[in-house]
Amino acid sequence: MVSKGRLRLPGGGTYPLRKAAGILPLAILCWLCLGYGVQAWGQLPGLPGAEEAAAKQQGEEPPASRPSFQENVQSFWQRLELSTLWRENSYLEWAILAGCILAGMVLGKLAAVILRGIGSRWEKKGWEVRGRFFSDLAGPLHLGLISLGLAVGVANLKLSPLLQEFSGRTLLLLYAIAVFWYAYNLVGVLDIPLRRLTARTASKLDDQLVPLIRKSLRLFVVVVGVLFVVDSVFQWDIGAWLAGLGIAGLAVSLAAQDSLKNLFGSLTIILDQPFAVGDRIVYAGYDGVIEEVGFRSVKMRTLTGHLVTIPNSTIVNSPVENISQRPSIRRILDIGLTYDTPPEKIRQVVERLREILQEPEFREPLHFKVGQDEYAPRVYFTDFNADNLNVRVIYWFHPPAYWDYLEHGQRLNLRIMQELETLGVEFAFPTQTLYLAGDPQRELQVTVHSPPAEGRSA
Repeated sequence: MVSKGRLRLPGGGTYPLRKAAGILPLAILCWLCLGYGVQAWGQLPGLPGAEEAAAKQQGEEPPASRPSFQENVQSFWQRLELSTLWRENSYLEWAILAGCILAGMVLGKLAAVILRGIGSRWEKKGWEVRGRFFSDLAGPLHLGLISLGLAVGVANLKLSPLLQEFSGRTLLLLYAIAVFWYAYNLVGVLDIPLRRLTARTASKLDDQLVPLIRKSLRLFVVVVGVLFVVDSVFQWDIGAWLAGLGIAGLAVSLAAQDSLKNLFGSLTIILDQPFAVGDRIVYAGYDGVIEEVGFRSVKMRTLTGHLVTIPNSTIVNSPVENISQRPSIRRILDIGLTYDTPPEKIRQVVERLREILQEPEFREPLHFKVGQDEYAPRVYFTDFNADNLNVRVIYWFHPPAYWDYLEHGQRLNLRIMQELETLGVEFAFPTQTLYLAGDPQRELQVTVHSPPAEGRSA
């Protein structure tokens, strides 16, 4: 019966399920090791199947008669010589075995408690990575000390050759589990600095990439651990497995090359950071704001409201203009004056425009520095155009907030109109000017030249 997380024993006591869940995998692994030993240890000298294995290694034909699986199992149990195991070992040797296992369990439990305490104390101080190094070692070290106690106790027993080989490989399996268990836990330690790095960016893609990296590394550790156990403990030939995995990986990569290009494109975007979510960019004629950066594509909302989906492999290999990364917004304002404006008036216009840009109302966002260079406004009389005399105003608005820039530009335009009206200067228009009689400002002067009359003497 199970009640409140505890297992009821037949005698009336209870046992925590969490501890029972920890013992169960160990028992299953031991029985799996024993079961696979029927086949894997069948290649040991003198066992059924050893002749076939030796013949295959030497390139010879295996024997014609091959024992069945049931015969292998029966032969395996007979060669373990379990019946003589009790007769050849005294009670003292069995007590030493039990004492070593108990000592390993006690030392393992004590070491686990100490390591978890150290890890918890360091994590409270803000040293999360150091704390995880110790706390994650608690479980694997517990298993390793139990295995060490088992190894010391088994070393004092008189075992048959097959049982010695079986126990040695079983201990190797337990040691391998402890080592790869700790490596599996250490992957979680790498997760901590990665999350700190991704917290500094506004992009959600790198937040999604962290669990993907963690799961991929843990899968890699599991695969390496399984291959190590299969090769070192069960002594199977993994060369054919690796070759098959290589061929399968090649086929998958060829079939999914476009998806892989987009995946590596997303990694390039994360590492190079040409843009982030919320940035306004111009790409291939599209002007819009980045809404999402995924593992396959980038989604951009244009200024007209349309959603554009761009494959990652395409955008990382093309020029991208990031408007949001500009330090300022540059404005070029051309003021066209009529051709009848005298030079002295043009000088006054230039000076007055420079003074307007220095007024407190307009000056602050127009003077900023990039390093040691100051970007101050510039005003010059630049060109003789076909229909006007051009005075150019150049300034850099900082910070590059677009709506603030428009509001500032509107106030500046009204101020310039007011000042030019005060100076009596007119704006030129791209039109032709006709001089008509009766215009007091532009009097029409006409001179008629008539030819001399014929036959008139001089």
